[in-house]
Amino acid sequence: MNSTKNDLSPRTREAVASLLNARLADSIDLLSQVKVAHWNVKGNNFIALHELFDKVYAAVEAAIDEIAERCVALGGTALGTVRIAARTSTLAEYPARLTKSSDHVKAISDRLAVYGKLLRKAIDEADKLGDKGTADLFTGVSREIDKMLWFVESHAA
Repeated sequence: MNSTKNDLSPRTREAVASLLNARLADSIDLLSQVKVAHWNVKGNNFIALHELFDKVYAAVEAAIDEIAERCVALGGTALGTVRIAARTSTLAEYPARLTKSSDHVKAISDRLAVYGKLLRKAIDEADKLGDKGTADLFTGVSREIDKMLWFVESHAA
């Protein structure tokens, strides 16, 4: 851990940095999967989904920056390379060769649901560790991801 005057104990900061890096890996993986859907979607509602996947991408990209910066602010190191994300992400691999819009909607909504669940678990973990700031960060990201899930799922209705 890097030196900081942050009053959280070094043990807490180390545990929280690990938690942040775990969600950072999932976030980076999700970001790339959403972009694959954006590039490859086809069908009658192509433009709506193409643009929606860009909105989801922007929400996840913003989360990545917040998560990584919180990790560093606590004295940790943000482990945000694509190779680290690929090795440590808990999300399922994106199915290759999808083109149908309904298949992309299912794949992205599945991943957003898993990611949202991981964020809610991270809220509780950060809170148990005594880091209300990180719990609040995860709460904000969770709300945005829940909204993106709603938007994507609405295309399956």
